[in-house]
Amino acid sequence: MSDTNVKTKQEPGIVQLAVILFAISAVCALLLGLVNLITADAIQKAKDEKTQKAMAEVLTADSYEQVEYTGGDALVQAVYQAGDAGYVVQVTPSGFGGVINMMVGVGTDGNVTGVSIISMSETSGLGTNAKKETFRDQYTGQPGPFSVTKDGGQINAITGATITSRAVSTGVNAAVDAVKTMG
Repeated sequence: MSDTNVKTKQEPGIVQLAVILFAISAVCALLLGLVNLITADAIQKAKDEKTQKAMAEVLTADSYEQVEYTGGDALVQAVYQAGDAGYVVQVTPSGFGGVINMMVGVGTDGNVTGVSIISMSETSGLGTNAKKETFRDQYTGQPGPFSVTKDGGQINAITGATITSRAVSTGVNAAVDAVKTMG
Protein backbone atom coordinates (compact mmCIF):
# COMPACT_ATOMS: atom_id res chain seq x y z
CA MET A 1 0.00 0.00 0.00
CA SER A 2 1.13 3.42 -0.72
CA ASP A 3 0.95 6.37 1.62
CA THR A 4 -0.85 8.48 -0.95
CA ASN A 5 -4.13 6.61 -0.48
CA VAL A 6 -4.32 7.29 3.30
CA LYS A 7 -6.29 10.40 4.12
CA THR A 8 -5.10 12.47 7.04
CA LYS A 9 -7.57 14.10 9.36
CA GLN A 10 -7.49 17.86 8.94
CA GLU A 11 -7.57 19.96 12.14
CA PRO A 12 -10.26 22.65 12.29
CA GLY A 13 -9.05 26.15 11.57
CA ILE A 14 -9.30 29.09 13.92
CA VAL A 15 -12.25 30.52 12.00
CA GLN A 16 -14.20 27.27 12.30
CA LEU A 17 -13.50 27.12 16.06
CA ALA A 18 -14.58 30.76 16.48
CA VAL A 19 -17.85 30.10 14.65
CA ILE A 20 -18.59 27.06 16.83
CA LEU A 21 -17.80 29.02 20.01
CA PHE A 22 -20.01 31.89 18.83
CA ALA A 23 -22.89 29.51 18.10
CA ILE A 24 -22.63 27.88 21.54
CA SER A 25 -22.48 31.30 23.22
CA ALA A 26 -25.49 32.55 21.25
CA VAL A 27 -27.57 29.51 22.23
CA CYS A 28 -26.62 29.94 25.90
CA ALA A 29 -27.45 33.67 25.80
CA LEU A 30 -30.83 32.97 24.23
CA LEU A 31 -31.62 30.33 26.85
CA LEU A 32 -30.63 32.68 29.69
CA GLY A 33 -32.75 35.44 28.19
CA LEU A 34 -35.71 33.10 27.91
CA VAL A 35 -35.35 31.96 31.53
CA ASN A 36 -35.12 35.60 32.64
CA LEU A 37 -38.22 36.49 30.64
CA ILE A 38 -40.17 33.63 32.18
CA THR A 39 -39.08 34.25 35.78
CA ALA A 40 -38.83 38.08 35.90
CA ASP A 41 -42.45 38.65 36.96
CA ALA A 42 -42.31 35.98 39.68
CA ILE A 43 -39.04 37.38 41.04
CA GLN A 44 -40.42 40.94 41.09
CA LYS A 45 -43.61 39.76 42.79
CA ALA A 46 -41.57 37.99 45.50
CA LYS A 47 -39.47 41.15 46.05
CA ASP A 48 -42.59 43.30 46.29
CA GLU A 49 -44.17 40.92 48.82
CA LYS A 50 -41.00 40.92 50.91
CA THR A 51 -40.93 44.73 50.83
CA GLN A 52 -44.61 44.97 51.83
CA LYS A 53 -44.04 42.52 54.69
CA ALA A 54 -41.05 44.57 55.89
CA MET A 55 -43.10 47.78 55.83
CA ALA A 56 -45.89 46.19 57.88
CA GLU A 57 -43.31 44.83 60.31
CA VAL A 58 -41.80 48.24 61.10
CA LEU A 59 -44.97 50.36 61.15
CA THR A 60 -48.54 49.14 61.00
CA ALA A 61 -50.83 51.10 58.68
CA ASP A 62 -53.80 50.53 56.38
CA SER A 63 -51.79 51.63 53.36
CA TYR A 64 -48.32 52.76 52.36
CA GLU A 65 -48.10 55.50 49.75
CA GLN A 66 -44.75 56.36 48.25
CA VAL A 67 -43.98 60.05 48.60
CA GLU A 68 -41.30 62.14 46.95
CA TYR A 69 -38.04 62.45 48.86
CA THR A 70 -36.13 65.59 47.95
CA GLY A 71 -33.32 65.24 50.47
CA GLY A 72 -29.84 64.54 49.25
CA ASP A 73 -29.03 61.34 51.15
CA ALA A 74 -28.11 58.62 48.64
CA LEU A 75 -28.83 55.91 51.24
CA VAL A 76 -32.55 56.71 51.08
CA GLN A 77 -34.14 54.65 48.30
CA ALA A 78 -37.83 55.37 48.99
CA VAL A 79 -40.09 57.02 51.55
CA TYR A 80 -43.63 55.82 52.18
CA GLN A 81 -46.38 57.65 54.08
CA ALA A 82 -47.90 55.11 56.47
CA GLY A 83 -51.28 56.76 56.93
CA ASP A 84 -51.35 58.89 60.08
CA ALA A 85 -48.83 56.62 61.84
CA GLY A 86 -45.68 58.11 60.29
CA TYR A 87 -43.28 57.05 57.56
CA VAL A 88 -41.50 53.94 56.40
CA VAL A 89 -38.12 54.58 54.79
CA GLN A 90 -36.15 52.15 52.65
CA VAL A 91 -32.41 52.65 53.07
CA THR A 92 -29.34 50.85 51.72
CA PRO A 93 -26.22 51.38 53.86
CA SER A 94 -23.01 49.50 53.04
CA GLY A 95 -21.98 46.80 55.48
CA PHE A 96 -18.99 44.48 55.58
CA GLY A 97 -20.31 42.17 52.87
CA GLY A 98 -22.07 44.73 50.69
CA VAL A 99 -25.32 46.65 50.65
CA ILE A 100 -27.86 46.08 53.43
CA ASN A 101 -31.38 46.69 52.13
CA MET A 102 -33.59 47.62 55.08
CA MET A 103 -36.85 49.29 56.09
CA VAL A 104 -37.10 51.68 59.01
CA GLY A 105 -40.36 52.86 60.51
CA VAL A 106 -40.47 56.34 62.03
CA GLY A 107 -43.53 57.43 63.97
CA THR A 108 -45.07 60.89 64.01
CA ASP A 109 -43.17 61.58 67.24
CA GLY A 110 -39.84 61.04 65.42
CA ASN A 111 -39.07 57.80 67.25
CA VAL A 112 -38.09 54.64 65.40
CA THR A 113 -40.97 52.15 65.41
CA GLY A 114 -39.02 49.25 63.95
CA VAL A 115 -36.18 48.06 61.74
CA SER A 116 -36.44 45.22 59.23
CA ILE A 117 -33.62 43.79 57.12
CA ILE A 118 -34.93 42.92 53.65
CA SER A 119 -31.67 41.55 52.28
CA MET A 120 -27.97 41.50 53.09
CA SER A 121 -24.72 39.76 52.15
CA GLU A 122 -23.08 39.85 55.55
CA THR A 123 -20.96 37.06 57.01
CA SER A 124 -23.09 34.11 58.08
CA GLY A 125 -23.18 33.70 61.84
CA LEU A 126 -21.76 37.17 62.46
CA GLY A 127 -23.18 40.05 60.43
CA THR A 128 -26.37 38.16 59.67
CA ASN A 129 -27.15 38.45 63.38
CA ALA A 130 -28.32 41.98 62.54
CA LYS A 131 -31.57 40.29 61.45
CA LYS A 132 -32.17 39.11 65.01
CA GLU A 133 -34.91 40.91 66.88
CA THR A 134 -32.70 41.42 69.96
CA PHE A 135 -30.32 43.56 67.91
CA ARG A 136 -32.97 45.45 65.92
CA ASP A 137 -35.07 46.24 69.00
CA GLN A 138 -32.30 48.50 70.35
CA TYR A 139 -33.50 51.19 67.93
CA THR A 140 -37.21 50.95 68.69
CA GLY A 141 -38.73 53.81 70.68
CA GLN A 142 -35.67 56.02 70.32
CA PRO A 143 -35.27 59.20 68.24
CA GLY A 144 -31.57 58.82 67.39
CA PRO A 145 -28.96 59.66 66.40
CA PHE A 146 -27.65 56.14 66.78
CA SER A 147 -24.11 54.79 67.05
CA VAL A 148 -22.49 51.72 68.54
CA THR A 149 -21.08 51.78 72.07
CA LYS A 150 -17.54 51.47 70.67
CA ASP A 151 -18.14 54.90 69.10
CA GLY A 152 -19.71 56.35 72.28
CA GLY A 153 -23.30 55.50 71.37
CA GLN A 154 -26.06 53.38 72.87
CA ILE A 155 -26.25 50.45 70.39
CA ASN A 156 -24.56 47.23 71.52
CA ALA A 157 -22.69 46.05 68.44
CA ILE A 158 -22.91 42.46 67.30
CA THR A 159 -19.82 40.59 68.50
CA GLY A 160 -17.44 40.23 65.57
CA ALA A 161 -19.62 42.39 63.33
CA THR A 162 -18.99 45.99 64.33
CA ILE A 163 -18.96 47.14 60.69
CA THR A 164 -22.41 45.64 60.13
CA SER A 165 -23.69 47.20 63.37
CA ARG A 166 -22.36 50.59 62.30
CA ALA A 167 -23.96 50.19 58.88
CA VAL A 168 -27.39 49.44 60.37
CA SER A 169 -27.04 52.47 62.66
CA THR A 170 -26.07 54.61 59.66
CA GLY A 171 -29.15 53.39 57.80
CA VAL A 172 -31.47 54.07 60.72
CA ASN A 173 -29.99 57.56 61.13
CA ALA A 174 -30.51 58.24 57.41
CA ALA A 175 -34.16 57.17 57.71
CA VAL A 176 -34.80 59.37 60.77
CA ASP A 177 -33.14 62.33 59.06
CA ALA A 178 -35.16 61.73 55.87
CA VAL A 179 -38.41 61.84 57.83
CA LYS A 180 -37.34 65.15 59.43
CA THR A 181 -37.16 66.66 55.92
CA MET A 182 -40.68 65.50 55.06
CA GLY A 183 -42.21 68.23 57.19
